[in-house]
Amino acid sequence: MFSAATRRGSGLGFAMSAILLLAAFFVIPVVFLLTRSVTEPQLGLQNYAALVGSTTYAKVFFNTFLVAGVVTLVTVLIAFPVAWALAIMPGRWASVVFAIILLSMWTNLLARTYAWMVLLQQTGLINRMLKAIGLIDQPLQLTNNLIGVTIGMVYIMLPFMILPLMGVIKKIDPAILQAAALCGATKWQALTRVLVPLAAPGIASGALMVFVMSLGYYVTPSLLGGTANMMLAELIAQQVQSLVNWGMGGAAAFLLLLVTLGLYAVQLRFFEPKEGR
Repeated sequence: MFSAATRRGSGLGFAMSAILLLAAFFVIPVVFLLTRSVTEPQLGLQNYAALVGSTTYAKVFFNTFLVAGVVTLVTVLIAFPVAWALAIMPGRWASVVFAIILLSMWTNLLARTYAWMVLLQQTGLINRMLKAIGLIDQPLQLTNNLIGVTIGMVYIMLPFMILPLMGVIKKIDPAILQAAALCGATKWQALTRVLVPLAAPGIASGALMVFVMSLGYYVTPSLLGGTANMMLAELIAQQVQSLVNWGMGGAAAFLLLLVTLGLYAVQLRFFEPKEGR
């Protein structure tokens, strides 16, 4: 048997290892970026002033939050009924659907994005099918715009929304919905006044995860969105790789980090369950 002192020492060792890893792979790179953002090309806050004051950079920020917001909203609207269906499905069918969802997460991100490029182009399968059934006469422009970015990113983000939602919905007692029906509630009222409020923690955590990941996404927006729909991650890559402007790239990355931490603080403040509830 290990003594209490030995167990405390072992726990402290694990904690120190985690702290050192966090410092090496998160704190030090963030400090490095922050330092370069205020020292290159010269000491000062000129990089942050340029990001805030320039209309070009302001458009990039607007595009970033617009895409992240639209993707999050569409993902929630699609993921909620899927998560609800998974929660009430028989075990065998739920396992099959769940495996399909996980399989999409294990597929290479670049391969999935190129697949959507093939499907969404003007001569792609989607346009050909729409023309074949008579819905359109001319092919739709589904790439190099917000539509293409939204479709590609929603497909990628759906598992990250479905999984937390399904966990929360499974914990909801079906008797609550039956009680609502017995009290005269319609299906829509039971959904909006009972199910959605009870599932709100899962919706909030999943939406936050999707929104934050969308803010920093690079591959899918750059391939499906084009230069007119540049997002912040593309701007950072351009500044660092093409222009070798580490100061501006570091400032943009640090602002993105501040926004992410702010959103996480909002979630902790308003959506985390509190003891005693």
